[in-house]
Amino acid sequence: MNLPSRAVLALLALICLALPLRAQDSAAGPDALPQLGPHAAPVKKVEIQQLPVMDSTPQFDAEAATAKYLARVSGPARARSDAYFEGGYGLQVVDLIYGLAIAATLLWLGITTRMRDWAAERSHSRTGQVLIYVAVYTVIVTVATFPVTVYEGFWREHAYGLSTQSFLSWFGDFAIGFGVTLVGALIVVPVLYAAIRAAREQWWLWGAAIAILFSAIYMVIFPVFIAPLFNHYTPLPDGGLKKEILSLARANDIPADNVWTFDASRQSNRISANVSGFMGTTRISLNDNLLKQGSHDEVLAVLGHEMGHYVMDHVTKGLLLTGLVIFAAFAFMNWGFIFATEWLGGNWHVRRVDDIAGLPLLAALMSLFFFLATPVTNSISRSMEHEADIFGVNAVRKPDAFATVTLKLSTYRKLEPGGLEETIFYDHPSGRSRIHDMMVWKKEHIGDVDLRGSETVP
Repeated sequence: MNLPSRAVLALLALICLALPLRAQDSAAGPDALPQLGPHAAPVKKVEIQQLPVMDSTPQFDAEAATAKYLARVSGPARARSDAYFEGGYGLQVVDLIYGLAIAATLLWLGITTRMRDWAAERSHSRTGQVLIYVAVYTVIVTVATFPVTVYEGFWREHAYGLSTQSFLSWFGDFAIGFGVTLVGALIVVPVLYAAIRAAREQWWLWGAAIAILFSAIYMVIFPVFIAPLFNHYTPLPDGGLKKEILSLARANDIPADNVWTFDASRQSNRISANVSGFMGTTRISLNDNLLKQGSHDEVLAVLGHEMGHYVMDHVTKGLLLTGLVIFAAFAFMNWGFIFATEWLGGNWHVRRVDDIAGLPLLAALMSLFFFLATPVTNSISRSMEHEADIFGVNAVRKPDAFATVTLKLSTYRKLEPGGLEETIFYDHPSGRSRIHDMMVWKKEHIGDVDLRGSETVP
């Protein structure tokens, strides 16, 4: 409140206090009885007693409830879940080493410089040369990494019973993904190298800004233009569930007038949903696996979580926090490129960062940085997922449903990691952390009307 406002309020207060006194003076005429002087009012002793401390949740033990839920997944199912997730740790190292080996091969064997020279023979435009080089580079890297991609994306998924695709169907999705990657590379990389040529020593600042900009554009166009390339989206049939989801959306100011379902079961048996997009492209989507495998309450619990991401503006928050990591990545790439070319640039025939032949080196440096930054990027994601969990249970008030759906996610997520393991490798809270959060929330609300009688874990 500013100073003039305070002065006005003070003046009004004085006027209000003065009015009763002036009315009393005018009402007392010359024949009025004399006023009695002030005298003490009768006093009665007030007894003060300490109220008993009430324990509002004596019938519910959050720790015991968490343990009961976790005990539902045991034996071979728990072992398979742990093995699948832990195997991903080693695959991250394999992917890094494999990518670095491809970059080293292109640089040390002079393949990248021959690609640059070949592109220069076919175009006198710097942008044209970059486009030709990027097209060839994307094809070479895709072919070189194909064996690892097939193992991780097809064979391993089938071995753990997670994929439902035939190889032909999987390859069709792979081809679509390659097309999207190629188009994206043909747009982003020429813009990046134009910025490198213009900004020179400060190229990494502009490069990071460009990367963040295109990340935002991708988030806008993904739900409308890219996601439908892989799955068929149809409106969720009218009914009670759809009405409840849209009511939940309206209650939380989410601008969506429809709910979409997509045929994820043609690819896997994983359950998922999302509230994706922004700037007019917001879409509420849930896959058919969630509808088939989840109960009514579980669907609402998942959608409450996903709406939490939208309401708390995690898209913007994620862009800002990840943007800081991207700036650090480009600074690392700038330093690494200078360091590497001072020592080995003569052997590679690559000296300047604006030389397109140095793209494999930049890609290798970026891969190395993000591998080392895994605990940071995972912590950013994990913190937002935790926030969405809490928002969802407050919005939907179904902690047990969220706990049971968390158990269903355990087919591909290890339920109980160690503390350091969760910090480094988990981009979501672990199953144990999520269920425990739900049970703590339930403990504090167990006396509420809608939760009475739920003291026993179902």
